Amino acid sequence: MRNVPQNVPQSVWKTFWQRMDKFESYACQALLCLFVTLLFIQVILRVAFNYGIPWSEELSRFAFVWFVFLGASYAARLAAHNRVTFHLKMLPTKVRTGIELIADMLWIAFNTLMTTKSIEVIESLMEYKFMSPALDWSMAYLYWIFPISFTLTSIRIIQVNYLKLVKGVEFKDVDDVQVD
Repeated sequence: MRNVPQNVPQSVWKTFWQRMDKFESYACQALLCLFVTLLFIQVILRVAFNYGIPWSEELSRFAFVWFVFLGASYAARLAAHNRVTFHLKMLPTKVRTGIELIADMLWIAFNTLMTTKSIEVIESLMEYKFMSPALDWSMAYLYWIFPISFTLTSIRIIQVNYLKLVKGVEFKDVDDVQVD
């Protein structure tokens, strides 16, 4: 029987999460640059030369969708998702923490449902080919962002709750804007 390590060293996990953070951040930045650049070029070409690149609008739309969904996962990692929390701030800390934990469990349940349903859609798109009009790409591959992002978001929600509840990490309130 092989010796299977019971615990992965903390440094391995730390490195893994740091690389995930960087990957999501850089992917979002690259996608944002791509769709903004494509749209800018398209506007210049249409206004100055009365010409448009047929595939650029479609590619920028796909890049935007991927940017939004990967950004949702990254926002979950930063505990920066939009939430209505002003009423929770009036509650005792333990009650607020419990309500937020229940909300996060419901959020994970929703993400799980969306992941399974989006995989069903992708399977259907694999069976009945549907191609994008300008780029002629299979929509099944483009739709993979949905299960990827909903799964990553769930992982990030669990990670943030672990950091808050077990490790005692406090996340900065994204609504608390400091004016110098």
